[in-house]
Amino acid sequence: MQNIKYESHTSLERLEFLYGADDSKKVYELIKDLIKKYKQTIKSTEYHLSEKDTILITYGDQVQRPGEAPLETLKLFLDAYLKGIVNSVHILPFYPYSSDDGFSVINYSEVDPKLGSWREVQNISDDYRLMVDGVINHISQYSDWFKAYMNGDEEYKDFFLELDPLIDLSKVVRPRATPLLSEFIDASGKIHDVWTTFSKDQVDLNYASYKVLAAVLDALFYYVEKGATLIRLDAIAFIWKEIGTDCVHLPQTHELIQLMREVLHEVAPEVIIITETNVPHNENISYFGSGADEAQMVYNFALPPLLAHSVITSDTTKLTSWAKTLTLPSDKVCFFNFTASHDGCGVRPVSGLLDDDELDDLVKNTESHGGLVSHRDTPEGKKPYELNCSYIDILSHPDEDDTLRAKRMLLAQAVTLSMPGVPGIYFHSLVGSRNYRDGVNLSGINRTINREKFNYDRLVEKLTCEGSLEKIIFSAYRRLISIRTNEKSFNPFGEFEFVDMQNGLFSILQHSLDKKESILALHNFCNEKIEFTLPKEFQVELRDLLSKSIVQANEKTTLEPYQVMWLKF
Repeated sequence: MQNIKYESHTSLERLEFLYGADDSKKVYELIKDLIKKYKQTIKSTEYHLSEKDTILITYGDQVQRPGEAPLETLKLFLDAYLKGIVNSVHILPFYPYSSDDGFSVINYSEVDPKLGSWREVQNISDDYRLMVDGVINHISQYSDWFKAYMNGDEEYKDFFLELDPLIDLSKVVRPRATPLLSEFIDASGKIHDVWTTFSKDQVDLNYASYKVLAAVLDALFYYVEKGATLIRLDAIAFIWKEIGTDCVHLPQTHELIQLMREVLHEVAPEVIIITETNVPHNENISYFGSGADEAQMVYNFALPPLLAHSVITSDTTKLTSWAKTLTLPSDKVCFFNFTASHDGCGVRPVSGLLDDDELDDLVKNTESHGGLVSHRDTPEGKKPYELNCSYIDILSHPDEDDTLRAKRMLLAQAVTLSMPGVPGIYFHSLVGSRNYRDGVNLSGINRTINREKFNYDRLVEKLTCEGSLEKIIFSAYRRLISIRTNEKSFNPFGEFEFVDMQNGLFSILQHSLDKKESILALHNFCNEKIEFTLPKEFQVELRDLLSKSIVQANEKTTLEPYQVMWLKF
C-alpha cells in the first residue's frame, strides 16, 4: 500500500485557525492516520447527481412484519414498489439511541439491533444510493463518551462543554424552549452544568477539542466504508460554541464543514455533504460556501411553508417573489427540495418572507386542521418554530373531501419535483399519511404526529385498494417521479428561471445542461380554472408530459383547479 501523504495547505490553515499551532499539528497527524486507514477499505466510485436522483426519506422501521428485521422489510418494500423509480434512500438515524426517534445517538458505529444490522444497511446500499445522518452536534447522555466524561476519564475531559450556570448566555440563539445548560451529577455527587442545545438527553460535543473532531471524522469515514455516499449533517449550524456570541453560523462552523468535506474527499470524492440548518433562508444558503468548498446540497427549508401558504391562500405572489431570488454560487451545488420530513414544517426559514399576519394565519390554519405548533425561546418571548402536522393535513381541512385533498397534495409534490435541485420525498408524503394524533397522545411529543410506523401488509392493502387516498397519492406520485427521472431538463445543475405569468400560477422554466431541451412547469394553486396564453418566448408547440396533450402557440390554455402541466419544447 502506497504511503498516504496528506499535505493540504488549506486544511493546515483551517486547523491552525481552529486549534492553534500546537494542537493543529496533533490533529493533522490523526487525520493522516484516518486517511491511510480508510484508503485501504473504501472503494471510491465516481458519481454525479442528475435528473435520475430522487431521495426517499424513511425510518429504518417504517414498515414492519413480525419475525423480520425492519431494515429487511424496508428493502422488500423498496424493491417491490419503488425499484427503478427512486434511486436513493435516506435512512434516518439507525444507530442505538435513547430519545428523539434516533437523534440522540448512543453509539455512532453500531446499528440498533431492533432494526437489524450493518448487513441489512449494506444490502440497501447495494441497490440504492445511501444517505445517512451525521448527528454530530450532540450525543446521548447514555453514550460511552459522556459516561467516560462523567467518570473523569482523562481522554474525554474536553469532549463536552461545562460552564458556570451564572455565566451570561443571553446572546445564544435558542432553537428550543428547553434549558441551554443541563445539570448532571457524577458518582461523587458533584454537579456538572453541561451545554445541551436541544434537550438534556442530547449533550453537545465540544469541537474546541481536536480529539472530538478526530473521533467524529472516524465515524463519518466509517459510514462511507459501510456504503454511504450522502451524509446529512444534522443541526450543524450550532456545532461551534463561542461565549459572548450567538453561537450559530460561526466562522469556525463553516471551517469545520469545509474541513470535513476536504478530508472525506481525500478518500471518497464522490461523497456528498448535505447541511440541515432550519434557519432563515439567507442564513441557510450560506452553507453552500463558495460553491466549491462546503455543502454540495442545502435543504431548501423555505419551500415547505411557502408552498403551504400559497395553497391555502391560492396566492403565489410570495412564493414566486422568493423563488426569483434563488441563485447558486456555482454549477456544482444545488438545493435539496422537500415538503415534509421526520420533523415538522419549520417556519423560521420564512422569517422576512411571510409577514407576522401571514405566519399567524399559517399557524392557526395548522391548528384548525388537527395539527400542533412547537415554540422556541427568543428575547421577545416564545415564538412558533415548527408546525407539527402531516403535510397533506396542513393543506386541507379534515372536513374536505379526499379528491380535493389529493389534488392539493399532489400539486405541492409536483412543485417539489420540478424545482431546481434534487427532490427528497418523506415516506408519509409518498403514501398520503394523515395526522397520527394517537401517537402524540402516547408519546407526549408533538413530532410523533408525522412519524407513524406501518405494518407492511396493512399498508400494501391500502396502497392497492381502489379509491383509497393512499392509492391515489402513491400511484400519482410514482408516475410523477418516473416522468421526472427521464427528462434531462430536470438535471439539478441546469439553468432555470421563474416566470411571472399571473397570480395563482407558479411557473418554472428549466433547461437541460446542453440547452437542447426545456420544460416549462405550470402549477395552478387555485380551486378554480385559470386561463392563460403563453408569453411570446414560449409560443411554439408544446407537449404536456403529464396529460400528453398539445398546447398551441397563440391559443388560450386552461388549467383546471390544482392542475399541473409539464410542458416540453
